[in-house]
Amino acid sequence: MGLATTALRAQPVQADSTALPGDNFSLEGALEMFKKASSPEAFEQLLNKEENSVNNLDLDEDGNTDYIRVVNKKQGDVQVFILQVSVSEKESQDVAVIELEKNGPEKAILQITGDEDLYGEETIVEPTDEAAASETSLNASPQRGPYDNTGEYNTFSSQAGIIVNVWGWPCVRFVYAPAYTVWVSPWGWARRPVWFRPWRPLGWAAFRPVRYRYHHHYAVVHTRRVVRARPIYRPVRVTSVTVRTRNQVAVNNYRTTRRTQTRTVTAPSGRRYQATRRTTTVQGANGRNASRTTTTVRKKRS
Repeated sequence: MGLATTALRAQPVQADSTALPGDNFSLEGALEMFKKASSPEAFEQLLNKEENSVNNLDLDEDGNTDYIRVVNKKQGDVQVFILQVSVSEKESQDVAVIELEKNGPEKAILQITGDEDLYGEETIVEPTDEAAASETSLNASPQRGPYDNTGEYNTFSSQAGIIVNVWGWPCVRFVYAPAYTVWVSPWGWARRPVWFRPWRPLGWAAFRPVRYRYHHHYAVVHTRRVVRARPIYRPVRVTSVTVRTRNQVAVNNYRTTRRTQTRTVTAPSGRRYQATRRTTTVQGANGRNASRTTTTVRKKRS
């Protein structure tokens, strides 16, 4: 059975909060900081600067933004960078993980995945083709397209499927240098660097516009590029009972609003495929709904 998942390259901007903690951390902004950083340590600093407007989390509910620590793990040409918050002296919670792979001479790909405990489901974001950034922003309207040679029916923008080579990013080159040793943040609960100045989290109405400024060069997708990163990350994923319990109702509400539809489509070649469309609908505080749709196409058994 062939399996292909369409990339959600263009979707309406969600006007309302999902009521999930993930609203308060910009995955796109985190990738932008990784792009700007010269090293994982510098990346950690950029994440924790108020002026960058990437982090607005307060998972321990102490009235101040949380410190995001970065933990790097490596296996061959595949690396993961775990973004994590110390919720208490005994508990931590993963916020997201950047998965990076050197897949050729001077070639590398990456994605960031938001943790399902904060986003309701694993949310994957990757760089888009910068030359086409204005056409692939989240304000663009979905357009239908033909089958490609994999049997995937492209229901979104014509830019779907473009994979950006991130080898030119300074931090990427840094972590693949022969002398590089993996970065594990020394900071944690009650241990903060002297330069860190926590700030009061913004309300959603104030954080939303600054968060979305990063969306123009990044897109939410539903295809994993760095598949070899999963076995590296999953055994070391960290979750907090406190965070999960506190947000369980919101997460359950988010997950139960999904709607699944299945239909059979026929390609020009005459082959038939079963398309499953899953729509997640979220109702915001003002009663307005916003939705996100994922379409998965499977070749039908003959």
